[in-house]
Amino acid sequence: MAKVLIIGGGLGGLFCGAILAKEGLKVTVLEKNAAIGGGLQSFTRFGEVFDTGMHVVGGLQEGGNIRRLLGYLGIWDKVHIQAVPADCADLLYFAEDRHYYQIASGKEQFVASLAQEFPSERDNLVRYVDAMYRLVEEMDLFHLRSSTRDIFSHSEEFSMAADAFIAKYISDERLRSIVAYVNPLYGGRAGTTPAYIHATISVLHINGLCRFAGGSQLFAETLGDFIKEHGGEVLASHEVQHIHTEGRNITGVTTQDSKCFTADYYISDIHPCSLINLFDDPKALPKAYKTRLEDIPNTYSAFLIYLKLKPESFPYLSHTGYYMQSYEGIWNIAEANQPCPRGFLYMTPPEIQQGKYARKMIIAAPMNWQDVPPRGKEYANWKQERADLLLTRMEEMYPDFREYVDGINTASPLTIRDYYGTKHGAMFGYAKDCKNLVLSQVPVATKIPNLLLTGQCVNLHGFCGVPLTAINTCEAILGRNHIISKL
Repeated sequence: MAKVLIIGGGLGGLFCGAILAKEGLKVTVLEKNAAIGGGLQSFTRFGEVFDTGMHVVGGLQEGGNIRRLLGYLGIWDKVHIQAVPADCADLLYFAEDRHYYQIASGKEQFVASLAQEFPSERDNLVRYVDAMYRLVEEMDLFHLRSSTRDIFSHSEEFSMAADAFIAKYISDERLRSIVAYVNPLYGGRAGTTPAYIHATISVLHINGLCRFAGGSQLFAETLGDFIKEHGGEVLASHEVQHIHTEGRNITGVTTQDSKCFTADYYISDIHPCSLINLFDDPKALPKAYKTRLEDIPNTYSAFLIYLKLKPESFPYLSHTGYYMQSYEGIWNIAEANQPCPRGFLYMTPPEIQQGKYARKMIIAAPMNWQDVPPRGKEYANWKQERADLLLTRMEEMYPDFREYVDGINTASPLTIRDYYGTKHGAMFGYAKDCKNLVLSQVPVATKIPNLLLTGQCVNLHGFCGVPLTAINTCEAILGRNHIISKL
């Protein structure tokens, strides 16, 4: 039985572990934090359980790619989710003209919800939606299809800039900004982010969304339990400190408490820039390869507020809310040295038996790493001021909102960096560049034969992208299309 050691117990590492354990390999997952899950981790404040991130997930509808993957693992019936209503999947507010836009899911409903505000753009909206689905149709892995196609063999539109792609189909400048509203979910930048990234996230929203009920940590624990039930180990508080090599292969790893682990294959679910610093031999990886990993730009980070709400004071919101200061700011929502906050997202996470009122809220404001002051008194004051600004913006939409708040906890890009182990606190891993997709794409294979990569820095990020990448990673061990053929 081949042994696999996975460094990092985030979504990618846990999915790799679950797939490989099901296929009969001996799996060990080492996670540095006290809880597994990476971005799925939860924490407790004010007697409430908060997810570390905002999780609105796609691919779980009937026939959806991730639902099929969970069916293959046999854990679909153990997942606690709540569907987001189709008539208002997302609610946008633009402070510039104090206007709200309700975005529906479903292809026809999505078009209708926007055509109601922009009737002259109905035909353009239909063409735009069809174009996004064409781009996603080019992605065999998204549809769980067997493929031998190279990732870069795609149509011209696939790799054009997302903002240019939108402008090709949508004439009205305000509507261009509105249909780009999912930008904060992938760290989009004008002239840089490829159209296929925008199309993938948009199509997931149009196909229908779900939320984790009772916290995303439950899902992480479900994957962890699956690995253990299939003979594997999932060890929290086991931070890998050294990776040992001999020749061109890894021979073992040592954790912070001096425990040694060996395997036939090693999978890294941590940021590549963190990984390369763990090697005892600085020459284990070629200098050019390390330089490339270090030079790829990261997506932006975020400032988060976790709010406990007073009992029966604020309604449960089944949709995700988006606040934008202006229409033109959608593509530079997190640029450095800009007035803040230029925009943010907010949601009320559901309980397993959710009632009429919300018990908590998460607010996430995209921001640039460069704008974070060093820890100290200035840092504490900065966090307080930023939280106050966001609450003031919330009161534009919900007057007297502060009256509903019973407790406030904040997290900055420094928190995200230290907790997730991501360079510059990047929320979505590496940034893809339409001008050079080859260099901004990181393959699962590395320059070390028995080391593979997974996680949000490889291929696609997010709850849908990371599990799909895990399939790629596992098939590098099991054989191409080995898992796909079973789905």
